[in-house]
Amino acid sequence: MKMLLFAGLLLLVLGIASLVVPIPHSETEGIKIGGANIGVQTSHSERVSPIVSTVLIAGGIALAIAGARTRS
Repeated sequence: MKMLLFAGLLLLVLGIASLVVPIPHSETEGIKIGGANIGVQTSHSERVSPIVSTVLIAGGIALAIAGARTRS
């Protein structure tokens, strides 16, 4: 099926992108007294675990192969 091939390619691209692109995350901590607000906003980037990326890449390859075989 073409759908399996496209799903496999999508998972493969997401797996490769998760190895390279960090996910931004920001937190705001502070206190609010009356109308005044004093706080600190911290921002950092985290990457997805390499295990998750490997599973996405392997699943994408498996689905792409299965989609290519059923199409022939």
